[in-house]
Amino acid sequence: MIGGFLRPAFRLLLLAVFAAFAAMMSGCSLFGPTEQPPAPITEATVTPLVVPALEPASEPDQAEAPEPKEPKKPRPPVVRPHKPEPPPPVVAPAPPPPPPAPAPIIVTRTLDRNTTHGLLDSEVQKLDGKVLGRAIDMTADGSGTPRQMIVNLQGFLGIGDRKVGFPWTAFRFTPNAKGAPITITTPPNQLAATNRPKPSASLATPLAAVTAAPAVPPGQMELMDADVERPNGGKVGRVIDVLIDVNAQPQAVVLDVSGIISPDRRAIAANWSALRFIAKDKTLRPLMDLNDAQIKASPTYEADKPIRAVSPAPPPSPVPASAPAPATTAGPSSSAAAASTARTSR
Repeated sequence: MIGGFLRPAFRLLLLAVFAAFAAMMSGCSLFGPTEQPPAPITEATVTPLVVPALEPASEPDQAEAPEPKEPKKPRPPVVRPHKPEPPPPVVAPAPPPPPPAPAPIIVTRTLDRNTTHGLLDSEVQKLDGKVLGRAIDMTADGSGTPRQMIVNLQGFLGIGDRKVGFPWTAFRFTPNAKGAPITITTPPNQLAATNRPKPSASLATPLAAVTAAPAVPPGQMELMDADVERPNGGKVGRVIDVLIDVNAQPQAVVLDVSGIISPDRRAIAANWSALRFIAKDKTLRPLMDLNDAQIKASPTYEADKPIRAVSPAPPPSPVPASAPAPATTAGPSSSAAAASTARTSR
């Protein structure tokens, strides 16, 4: 286009297009008759319609079916390495408690030889230190209290010896003295009267009558050579000595138990407190509760060894029974509360 006008060639092209379009529109008349012959007329026939049976829809091809989505597998739990705990230390079971020790059957007490001394055959001196004689026996009453000491007053070459009983309170004991351990405190004039021969004594008087021991007052008994028995009549032993302390108090009796447990000669020291006296057949008899097992367990008494005096062990104290729980007594208020509770529960 030049100056608003079409070029000649372009105008020719447009004319050719329009001509071709016009030829196409009139093509029917160009290529043959325009009318078609009518279709023949025939009678209508009714043809039954056969409907085929419906077939089940075919399943889609497995290949065409959409693949089902697989469910997501759960993630396995993260297992952290577990450090095994050390096994607990093996604790050895506590050993069973040892069986209780058997109850002791005797009780022992040690006596000091510097403060105790045997009575039998101990020298008895006067206040001036001159030996008067030897102690040969003692008497005691039913309570175990010493009452007399029997002294064998010395004569000349054994002739004229006399057994005289003196009050127990007339003696002083010094166990650790170098001289005589027993001192008589009787005034000299009384001792002189005691030493004088009896008026009835003469050359015709038998020696046995002169040396006979004095009669034991009623309610007393001599200890030496006395048999100590059990309450059931069994024999414990024979008294062969009595141990006296510095206060003139008997501390123990020495018992010869030979032949009771074994044929060997054996002696034991028993506490004076374990000895008691009973009246039987109008005489006093010493008793002690020492059985054979206790005698066997008692230490042997020896003159050159420590003194261990024994006593029967006291019986074990009974275990007090637990007190029963106090009975609860329901008062009027508690009875009313119980009745109210019963009604509420119903």
